[in-house]
Amino acid sequence: MQLTEKHRQYWHRNLRLTAVLLAIWFVATFVVVWFARDLQSITFLGFPFSFYMGAQGALLIYVMLVGYYAWRMDRLDRECGVQEEG
Repeated sequence: MQLTEKHRQYWHRNLRLTAVLLAIWFVATFVVVWFARDLQSITFLGFPFSFYMGAQGALLIYVMLVGYYAWRMDRLDRECGVQEEG
């Protein structure tokens, strides 16, 4: 089955979005932990930045990533005419 140019464009945009969001996830999950000692000097809401990211920040980022992905994919589906009915 051959894909149309519209389907290829849709898939390319989907992969690009996924790659960007995975890069943000990677930074929030691993890079902050890797540099935790260096980030101790930065305070956020009265707490060391690395502690805040471990306690709440990363979780907030994950929720925002999921919400943004759902919103953006819904919009992309509508643009490309592959949205679900209902």
